[in-house]
Amino acid sequence: MSERLILASASPRRRELLARVGVAFDVEPAAVDETAAAGEGAIAYAVRVAADKAGAVAAAHPSRWVLAADTVVEIDGDILGKPEDDADARRMIARLAGRVHRVTTAFAIRGPGGVARAGAVTSDVSMRAATGAELDGYVASGEWRGKAGGYAVQGIAAALVDRVDGSITNVIGLPLAEVVVALAEVGAPGARLDRGEPA
Repeated sequence: MSERLILASASPRRRELLARVGVAFDVEPAAVDETAAAGEGAIAYAVRVAADKAGAVAAAHPSRWVLAADTVVEIDGDILGKPEDDADARRMIARLAGRVHRVTTAFAIRGPGGVARAGAVTSDVSMRAATGAELDGYVASGEWRGKAGGYAVQGIAAALVDRVDGSITNVIGLPLAEVVVALAEVGAPGARLDRGEPA
């Protein structure tokens, strides 16, 4: 059995977070339908998609441990996905500015013999009010591309976020504390806090 985890995600943020705590892993993004079902809530959606991603990759690697995750941004009951273009990104950021929204990351672990573990973590994120020029500048930066809700709290958007209640790594894309505990509990390849980033 391989001592390396499979991360079923193309997200560079998730790769960075796992590497930061010494998890040895290979990357194999999952191709699943990420369309929200009618009436599906944000948390239920994230849990379902994370499970689908883990299941798809685990089916191809039955002897390996697989970790998948999905992050959603929700405000007023609406799920904000990844913006399609500049105009869509500006609409999202303008809607979030000056308000509190919720970020949920669900994770799913699949292992040999059908062992499974899942979880979801939600954080409340407060964005300060922003001027039109600030919104235009942020959109022009391009940082929003490929980001749920159109922003990256670890990047330039940190200047717009004035408070995070809950896990900051959850907002980045993977609730690291909860994932590290879950990996250890099921016996999957886990963190090496004594050495940090693996070779």
